[in-house]
Amino acid sequence: MKKTLILGASTNPDRYSNIAAHRLVTHGHSIVNVGLKSGEVAGIAIELPDIVHHDIDTITLYLGPANQIPYYDYIIKSKPKRLIFNPGTENAELESLAKEHGIETTEACTLVLLSTGQY
Repeated sequence: MKKTLILGASTNPDRYSNIAAHRLVTHGHSIVNVGLKSGEVAGIAIELPDIVHHDIDTITLYLGPANQIPYYDYIIKSKPKRLIFNPGTENAELESLAKEHGIETTEACTLVLLSTGQY
């Protein structure tokens, strides 16, 4: 199973980050929720981006490109194996930076990857 950090976690059940958190847990993946508002999603507290996790396989993005900029260092320092750009989060600058640091990048929908067994 792939430990996944959800960047842009939200307690709003209508947000894709929330749906993804629940589906990841249902599929047996452990998650870390990172966002700016406190709360809990899929039984896991939402953390501020203060703690860098070094055991992350995948970071899945739910922040638009302009909102990703403050997280560039956080993402790189986390050293994930993979960075998923969900629809609407595509960012050539971050994709290039990630690749420079040996992070695999994918432009895909986490929900589709899970539902098709490609996660």
